[in-house]
Amino acid sequence: MPLSLLDLASVEADGNVSAALQHSVSLAQTAETSGYQRVWYAEHHNMSAIASSATSVLLAHIAAHTSTIRLGAGGIMLPNHSPLVIAEQFGTLAELHPGRIDLGLGRAPGSDMATFRALRREMSASDAFPSDVLELQRLLSDELPRTAVNAYPGRGTNVPLFILGSSMFGSSLAAQLGLPYSFASHFAPDLLTQAVGHYRSTYQPSERHPEPYVIAAVNVVAAETDDEAEALFARAEFERVRRFLSRGRERELTEAEAATIFESPAALQIRDMLRYTALGSPERVREQLAAFAEHAQADELITVHPAPTREEQLASVRLAAPTHD
Repeated sequence: MPLSLLDLASVEADGNVSAALQHSVSLAQTAETSGYQRVWYAEHHNMSAIASSATSVLLAHIAAHTSTIRLGAGGIMLPNHSPLVIAEQFGTLAELHPGRIDLGLGRAPGSDMATFRALRREMSASDAFPSDVLELQRLLSDELPRTAVNAYPGRGTNVPLFILGSSMFGSSLAAQLGLPYSFASHFAPDLLTQAVGHYRSTYQPSERHPEPYVIAAVNVVAAETDDEAEALFARAEFERVRRFLSRGRERELTEAEAATIFESPAALQIRDMLRYTALGSPERVREQLAAFAEHAQADELITVHPAPTREEQLASVRLAAPTHD
């Protein structure tokens, strides 16, 4: 079972973007030496705690500081862009780093409506997602030109495409187009089995992908002992609730304030986002990941490590790694 890594490029509460990006390099290098299949980065906008908004720029930087691991977007929110621009960006990456670049595509804008307008996009852009995926696929292929416009760089690179999703829409589209499907069960667990089952049962084979391929996302908190991992998870869960419920406020909630609402309906909903979490010592985490992969009918797992500190996150990545003894 291949294991991969989703790096959220998180900015610490008392940190800065530069430190977050430097940590992303360390994380990718650790994943590479530890036997992970790929590292993905997600496009978000107007979020001070996430530093991966310029996803293709970040990918170029990470690729220059690694050698063999696959790197990609998990994902690019295609309604925010023209397919031509994304084909040129990822075509350039593929030419610079042959055989190492992936392109996961999402339908959501990845931001609030004010930010969507700041991106100069219309709400109807999401409706064009299926046709935009097909256009992007053509621009990256070596087909003869159908129009006067082609992607240079991009054409002929055949950058692998993945459809991302947390609903039935992405499942249906990936099956219809014969593309691999990645489900965001690390934060949207409710429809995992239903969406994956639908994808597999309705899959239409394509030339590049004669068989369906499922990547499922799962949170991982690994430590030397089960007790240590449970303590790490408790801290990570609390901080997640505090920061989520601080959004839109003039200041972040203090720990004392967050503690008073930790059992509130809003907090419980946030905590349920971590429903799929492998937690414990390396042996226990391996057992839980194997059980999750079977539950999700997954061909590959992409792991998210929400440990509270940088060092604890790096340790979790190493301890959960395919090459760890």
